[in-house]
Amino acid sequence: MFRALRDDDTPGVTLSVDGEPCTVPRGASVAAALLRLGAFARTTGGTGSARGPYCMMGACFDCLVQIDEQPDRQACMVQAEEGMRVRRQHGHRAAGAER
Repeated sequence: MFRALRDDDTPGVTLSVDGEPCTVPRGASVAAALLRLGAFARTTGGTGSARGPYCMMGACFDCLVQIDEQPDRQACMVQAEEGMRVRRQHGHRAAGAER
């Protein structure tokens, strides 16, 4: 469904998603890494249904993940960095959590 618009020699950064390495072009978002892996971002608390990057502009909160031990981060709003550790979340965003 999603694919890179172009393949070029842009230097990449490698991060891990649930322990699986993923390389994306420098400047790409964490959401791009999730899409590249075909991974969802989180599951809902009620039904356990999978959610993933949707709006890609920070409006929908479907791409919440844990990044370097910090939960409730919007993957579409965070630039991927070398060595970053991303974990998919299960359940709802914590009440009163900061963005």
